[in-house]
Amino acid sequence: MKKNILFLCTGNSCRSQMAEGWGKALKSETYNFFSAGTKKHGLNPNAIKVMSEVNIDISSHVSNTTDELSSVKMDFVFTVCSDAHENCPFFPQGKIIHVGFDDPPRLTKDMTDEEEILSVYRRVRDEIKSFVENIDKYIEGSHE
Repeated sequence: MKKNILFLCTGNSCRSQMAEGWGKALKSETYNFFSAGTKKHGLNPNAIKVMSEVNIDISSHVSNTTDELSSVKMDFVFTVCSDAHENCPFFPQGKIIHVGFDDPPRLTKDMTDEEEILSVYRRVRDEIKSFVENIDKYIEGSHE
């Protein structure tokens, strides 16, 4: 039976959505992937754009809160930002593992050049891809 993995971030708009997209694209034969936020901010259009550049369509994803996924037993919860890690809800059966990534909206809030903005999103997207490609190492090292 496949294990359930939740990627948790503050707003479930960018990093957790990219992680869910990579998970489904790269490891869906092994795990079921979900994403949620401690709050709901809606999907970030730049996250959608940079994921589409690598042929992963997250445009139909929905921004969820953890309450909306409470019926799903999570085996592993990866917090992908420090705020979510510090405010992570209780998951009775889930092992919580923190793997933080830079926040593209925060890093680019004062930028005006579209290409410069997208380069930040692309860097974080690629860092998340590398993490998902190696997610088994994080899980094996978690000592369930």
